Amino acid sequence: MENELYQEECGACHFPYQPGLLPEQSWKKLFETTQLADHFGDSAELDENVRQKLLEYAVNHSADKSYYKRSRKIMAFLNENEVPLRITETDYFKEKHEEIPDNLISKNPKVKSLSFCNKCHKKADEGIYDDDTVFIPGHGRW
Repeated sequence: MENELYQEECGACHFPYQPGLLPEQSWKKLFETTQLADHFGDSAELDENVRQKLLEYAVNHSADKSYYKRSRKIMAFLNENEVPLRITETDYFKEKHEEIPDNLISKNPKVKSLSFCNKCHKKADEGIYDDDTVFIPGHGRW
């Protein structure tokens, strides 16, 4: 990932999703101080200077500003005023994962949730989510 601060701060608790997976308005909402205080049940509060730097990075590389193929597809699936807070709740994401049975994800203790992209997408840290890089733990190639 090109931003060490983002990698360090966001990656300390979860997979550091590339900013191109959500639009600008989503990142603005996610980096609000109230949202960080209750970040999906956990506190992700940040020093104000750090928060501003991370917000700037995420906004500047958001899906609506990216030329990355997947970012353009994500944006095409969103409704005009839609501001998703979870990548896994976007229609694009849902469509790409709809064929995967529950027993390979949520019932798989080696995966647990679709939010752990790097569990199955072996090049997720590089922003590569192509089907040929998928290896589901306990199952194998998809």
